Amino acid sequence: METPTAPAAVELRRREVLRQASVALAGRIVALWEVSPSAEVLPVLTSAATARPTDTRLDLESTLHRWSAPIIQGSRWVGCRLDDGDGAGQWCVAPVRQQPPAPPPDGVERRSRERMTLELAGLCVGLLDHPAPVNRPRRAEPDALLELARQPSVIAHEVANPLTAALAALDLTRELVRDADSVDAAFRATLLDELTGVGDGLDQAIHFLRSIQDRARGTLARSERFDAAQVVRSCVALERPLARRRGVALQGLVTLSNVFLQGDPNALYQVLTNLIRNAVAASLETRQPVVVTLEQTGELLRLGVEDRGVGIPVEHLERIFEPGFTTREFGSGSGTGLTVVSQITREMFGGGVEVRSTVGQGATFTVNLPIPPQRTPRRR
Repeated sequence: METPTAPAAVELRRREVLRQASVALAGRIVALWEVSPSAEVLPVLTSAATARPTDTRLDLESTLHRWSAPIIQGSRWVGCRLDDGDGAGQWCVAPVRQQPPAPPPDGVERRSRERMTLELAGLCVGLLDHPAPVNRPRRAEPDALLELARQPSVIAHEVANPLTAALAALDLTRELVRDADSVDAAFRATLLDELTGVGDGLDQAIHFLRSIQDRARGTLARSERFDAAQVVRSCVALERPLARRRGVALQGLVTLSNVFLQGDPNALYQVLTNLIRNAVAASLETRQPVVVTLEQTGELLRLGVEDRGVGIPVEHLERIFEPGFTTREFGSGSGTGLTVVSQITREMFGGGVEVRSTVGQGATFTVNLPIPPQRTPRRR
């Protein structure tokens, strides 16, 4: 008898998990699905050797939406129909994950027996697919932080999921506000504008996290021709409410346009986001504005972020781009932000980062981006 290959053995174990869940659920067929890039939920395995199409066809609108579950590319689910086999019942589903869910509020269990069974099945499948490493050497702390920055799929997955759920809840809130007759019309319009801005910010963040996940799965980073000024204006607009909430004004002075870079626009967005948030954190005591500029000097685009905050001591200036180096209190920062800024600028755009600072007077970071050949407009 031949020994199953590793992938085949894992599939056999997955199917056995589904079979045992089926037994616990009174013989109901239990299916495992994965969300495709086109947001289709495709069956991967079932507890039965043969299954009718109706046994595995999952309706997104009536299932994942009903359970307030985020529909995320690559996510997987286990579930069964809550009926007696006539194909008309609703589905009960649970996510495939590597960690059990948080305890219920106040210790009062509200999940059904079927949902608990599927939660355990999803946990078993997740652990089969991602077994715990054995005797993995522990990295030194700066190396571990850099490794986390270089392999961000875990962070992207864990952050994008609640963001997607929050976006769905925000859409529902906007619908409720739009339909509320008791709300003053002018106030409703203002509130809807604010909620739209929040939604745009969530969309941008989710899109950015998805691009990180794509790269982590082995795909190439995006490389396209994009208007640098549009990315900078968008980033400033999205970061401004967050800065204002912390008591710091964020100003954008971007006058040029139609200067195009080649690369991933999300990468430039990540660079600027890190610099802005560092500048805002440095300005919490002085409450002075943070200013973002974008200008062209010869064959360079110069992206500047200036603050008038606490400044950086001379002895730290040469180390601020080192992985894991931070002067913040424990728990306030990982020390990887400026490392990522430097790496992206150098590796994606072939540029460099300059910093000038005086203690007590603030700091200015300048990202120098070489301008690739621009397309010349056609003459009529």
